[in-house]
Amino acid sequence: MTTQPTPAVQPQPQPQSESEPQPQSESEPQDRAQAQKQAQPQAQAQDQSPASRGSFAPSVPFVPAPAEVEAYLRRIGAERPVRADAAALRELHLLHLRTVPFENLSIHLGEPVVLDEKALLDKVVGARRGGFCYEINTAFAVLLRGLGYGVELLQARVVGEGGKLGIPYDHMALRVETVEGERWLADVGFGDHSHFPLAFDARDDQEDPGGVFRIVETADGDLDVLRDGKSQYLMETRPRELADFAAGAWYHRTSPDSHFPRSLICSRLTEEGRISLSGRKLITRAHGERDERILGGDDEVREAYRELFGIELDALPVVARPPARKEDVNSDSR
Repeated sequence: MTTQPTPAVQPQPQPQSESEPQPQSESEPQDRAQAQKQAQPQAQAQDQSPASRGSFAPSVPFVPAPAEVEAYLRRIGAERPVRADAAALRELHLLHLRTVPFENLSIHLGEPVVLDEKALLDKVVGARRGGFCYEINTAFAVLLRGLGYGVELLQARVVGEGGKLGIPYDHMALRVETVEGERWLADVGFGDHSHFPLAFDARDDQEDPGGVFRIVETADGDLDVLRDGKSQYLMETRPRELADFAAGAWYHRTSPDSHFPRSLICSRLTEEGRISLSGRKLITRAHGERDERILGGDDEVREAYRELFGIELDALPVVARPPARKEDVNSDSR
């Protein structure tokens, strides 16, 4: 059974200041190029690891410039860790969950969802927004690489009601390797989930403030991630590259069979529990208690986005009526 102490740092999200996002300096492209060059030997070494052999992952992953790393750390209220070790990873993971919301607002604001590392840095850090799994797990991966961690993208299928699996590339999770060679499952893009990374190679129960987790190997060689005995998602161990997730992102942005185009969500972890805003419904969970209320006019909703999530919005997101779902076609209840 795995237990670890909880970090003491407890930041709250701040609204975007007038000075952010910071304009890119003339030196940032050169800084990023130097970071890419320094990362190449590490990436080549990873290509020779058993986990990476035969993968389509690029030999040189995107590595942010030092200034971009510092801006990201400020965004989540973190200090630069001295070492890329497990303790620092745990703290970064928790701080990310408390400051970068899980949200699908772009879908309902008519904004493009672009799976590009630099664009996602601009969104999460510059615009002080969040995103769904493909966006915020990718951004977190960029930060971790910039701090010296090894990171691989893993594809997973979410387990729904009755054990029904979602589509391939339904979800993105991260396999993170520390300087000591420890491997961790990091996931800041699954909404209400573990607060800390899970030991990737452990097969016993792992206690976490979010529940009791266990990673179980399946007969097919995949990994079943369970929370309190219930399967959350089925994950492959073969590393992927960002472009592989484009079809999954498109599906969840456009398909009536996905819940993302049919509803609004903006949610983040808090010190006391979790706070979520779905349209005008504000849900607060604190110390095991749940409070739900309906907000009034548009100004109150904008204030909630600003004060609770640090998101400034000119226009509020609106859920458009999606096409009929497959099970609704020819149904008397349409």
